[in-house]
Amino acid sequence: MEHFVVSARKYRPQTFKDVVGQQAITNTLLNAIENNHLAQALLFTGPRGVGKTTCARILAKMINSDGTENPDEDFAFNIFELDAASNNSVDDIRSLTDQVRIPPQVGKYKVYIIDEVHMLSQAAFNAFLKTLEEPPKHCIFILATTEKHKIIPTILSRCQIFDFKRITVTDAKEYLKYIAKEQEVVAEDDALHIIAQKADGAMRDALSIFDRVVSFSGKNLTRQAVTENLNVLDYETYFKSTDLILENNIPELLVQFNTTLAKGFDGHHYIAGLASHFRDLLVCQNEHTIALLEVGEQTKAKYLKQSKKASQPFLLKGIELANDCDLKYKSSKNQRLLVELTLMQLASITFDGEKKNSKNYIIPPSYFASKGITPIPVQKPEFVSQTHSINNSEEKPPVSKTETQSPSKTETASETIVEKRPKILLNSQKKSTSGLSLSSIKLKKEHQIKQMEVVLDEEDLPKDEFTEDALIKVWNTYVKQIEEKGQYNLASILSIDTPKVDGTTIYLEYPNATNKVEVERQQYNLLGFIRKELNNFDIHLSITVNEEMEKQYAYTPIEKYEKLKEKNNAIELLRKSFDLDV
Repeated sequence: MEHFVVSARKYRPQTFKDVVGQQAITNTLLNAIENNHLAQALLFTGPRGVGKTTCARILAKMINSDGTENPDEDFAFNIFELDAASNNSVDDIRSLTDQVRIPPQVGKYKVYIIDEVHMLSQAAFNAFLKTLEEPPKHCIFILATTEKHKIIPTILSRCQIFDFKRITVTDAKEYLKYIAKEQEVVAEDDALHIIAQKADGAMRDALSIFDRVVSFSGKNLTRQAVTENLNVLDYETYFKSTDLILENNIPELLVQFNTTLAKGFDGHHYIAGLASHFRDLLVCQNEHTIALLEVGEQTKAKYLKQSKKASQPFLLKGIELANDCDLKYKSSKNQRLLVELTLMQLASITFDGEKKNSKNYIIPPSYFASKGITPIPVQKPEFVSQTHSINNSEEKPPVSKTETQSPSKTETASETIVEKRPKILLNSQKKSTSGLSLSSIKLKKEHQIKQMEVVLDEEDLPKDEFTEDALIKVWNTYVKQIEEKGQYNLASILSIDTPKVDGTTIYLEYPNATNKVEVERQQYNLLGFIRKELNNFDIHLSITVNEEMEKQYAYTPIEKYEKLKEKNNAIELLRKSFDLDV
């Protein structure tokens, strides 16, 4: 049986041209070698599996070759690799510095590759400083680490630093396609793309996953086989979920989520992936951002098709709800219910094509003007006064016998007069109604409150955000205005409690029900002024009664004295000094 070599070792790059996704660094190193500008201490830093150690070995081999040696020559006598994770003591560094003094037997340079250099102890770092700063001419140090922040600044200042970046999904997919061709594996483009995404920027991880999936599915690598082996949710799951959400099909959506859980997937993973899916759909809606969509060509066509069904406001609201569920998932007691509630909310965003609202608003005149609705002119009937009608009757000429004998004409004339103007009651026939009666005041207030019960959509009226300070400023302005109008009782009631805000609700607390009723009677004018000043027609009042507030007011001399003593303790000293009574 032939020994199996993993792809990460079998296809390890032998030249800088074979290194994937690090063109800037490889070009810099090639130019430094050609121009003899190579530093004597280099630091390669970056995530795992991006080619740090590989580039260090290629560099060590290139600086020792002059073109006359065997192509398979690896200069093993000149290259020393030290694992700092297991050789991190001062003695190990001293042994290294003793070897540095000996010149190379073959080639021009001795290259020391110290991997995971951040694992060295503080004392080992200090012992390494002098040698690193002034090494012999024949010696080059290459340090490699994944955690640059753990290296002391004195070491960093002595090195030429090269930051390796994560390998992009596109570069990893193209290299996997080359490996699949070398191994005669038929692989779907989407399958390789999923492997590249799962690797998270590490080429070594991508090759390890590739070997595992090939062992599972054989020479035919499909997208379904990759998703099953890697236990990742397929794109089709999110495409189907989004279609059900857009159709407002809550039962089928919950059944599909239950099926996903039955396959062994986590609800947290599902809702996070759904938020990413909405993000990808949003990216597809603009031709300038399509490049941010890192998927295969076949999947990209599906994204473009579904992005036309979903509106931008729906996607933004969907991302907000899904992300909020993602944040609350770990702290939730019932995680499955949390995800199901989020799915039901998502499926209700576009229900009936509009949002339902049960809050009351006042219709401003600007609303009708924006809708192009012109007011209908209404003319008041012209009532003819009693004295005027009597005078007119006196000024009429006497009726002739001929006219009196024709009753049809007079009846027609009288009927015409009645149709043109209303009947006039005599003073004795009029009902006496006081304009200041309690019933008339009550009816007026009920009429004003009914005017507030006009329901409109949220999008038709302004609803600007405001702060509590802005509300208090408007509140004090209104109190000052009603004081100037002589409404001192209402002004004093409104000054009892400072309004508090939660969202668009103003909370007030009064010591008795009388104050509450008085404010509720005047809430039409109060809310109309506040809504207009703050440009938010969603504001409403919530008034409660707290009888304990009565204790805050001082009525007796003792209570008044205690209030003064709270403000100034020197009053008590004054009373004792002069032996005063309260």
